[in-house]
Amino acid sequence: MRFEPVGMFQPKYGGTMTPIRAFALIGLLLAVPAAGWSQNAPYDGLTNGLGNIYRLSDAHSYSISPENPTGEKGKGGMATAGTGAHAARELGQGWKISPSISIEPGQTVTLADISGSGQIEHIWMTPNGNWRLSILRMYWDGESDPSVEVPVGDFFAMGWGKYARVSSLAVCVNPSSGFNSYWPMPFRKHARITIQNLDDKPVAVYYQIDYSKAQVPTDAAYFHAQFRRVNPVPYKQVYTILDGVKGKGQYVGTYLAWGVHNNGWWGEGEIKFYLDGDKEFPTINGTGTEDYFNGSYDFENLESHQYEEFTSPYSGLAQVIKPDGLYQSQERFGLYRWHIADPIRFDQDLRVTIQDLGWQSGGRLLPEMDDISSVAYWYQTEPHVPFPKLPDRDHLETN
Repeated sequence: MRFEPVGMFQPKYGGTMTPIRAFALIGLLLAVPAAGWSQNAPYDGLTNGLGNIYRLSDAHSYSISPENPTGEKGKGGMATAGTGAHAARELGQGWKISPSISIEPGQTVTLADISGSGQIEHIWMTPNGNWRLSILRMYWDGESDPSVEVPVGDFFAMGWGKYARVSSLAVCVNPSSGFNSYWPMPFRKHARITIQNLDDKPVAVYYQIDYSKAQVPTDAAYFHAQFRRVNPVPYKQVYTILDGVKGKGQYVGTYLAWGVHNNGWWGEGEIKFYLDGDKEFPTINGTGTEDYFNGSYDFENLESHQYEEFTSPYSGLAQVIKPDGLYQSQERFGLYRWHIADPIRFDQDLRVTIQDLGWQSGGRLLPEMDDISSVAYWYQTEPHVPFPKLPDRDHLETN
């Protein structure tokens, strides 16, 4: 079809302009003033990306690590004692004297204690020991009940205590145990991060917490993450990922460490989001476990007929642990789904469940009784409802 140019679309040197080019020109003309307006607005320095990385702001950058435990300006590398002191004995102060900390059995250590308004932008750490028995907690603006209470491995999508590569926008796990979180964590008055060692031997932790101090937007909600585990899931009951949330916010992510107790496919269960007073039936209802995690048909590679692990910006089957024919007898899976592009918004309350379903004879669905652990990630207004009590050590452990 030939497009006859009229008026402003008449080409200067003759010929015709296609509809695509014409509409592209309209879009460009409309976008120019909008772009100009957005660039004239003050930039807070807290919302960072390739689209605005060149813009200047009044935010200030800080970083907390064992080499600068307070994050103060000009106070890094001043240690004269620490876990690296013996190796650096011939070099002295400023030469990797304190690159890590040691946490004794039962001890809780404060990793970050920050006053003022700002945002944690990145957390890197590499803890040794049992990742399920090191508990990460975060407190915002002086609250007594943590907004984050999760075993360190599960927080970084490593609930089975074994390394697997994760390459996503919110969480990255790099060789051989480099844990990274990029969840933005705003605070207005104060931020505190602790880690507790529930193990019976010391744990070494290397860490760096990068943050900016700036005025936080008035509509910024607070970051939350909650751990749960049920082993086994009671017969014909759903697994609850999150419940009891009150306030306004948005759900942004799920991590599941799923241990299967039956043969056959285990992921027929539907995830359900009950929003703002939903009772028996939810507003958002999934169609299957692998569907929710953005895969299909059992995550099966149709050539090898094996589970195919994958890690992507928003979702992944990052870990498949197979039986070894001896003591490692169960199949175990690690899955994540980040609702970054599609947050699930709620105004009053939220509950999230998933069914534990496989197959049995006669083409019938089988309510399974698997071992499921989860981390729910969300933002909401404060105050929040205190979390259920964390399982004790014996019910946290995986073997």
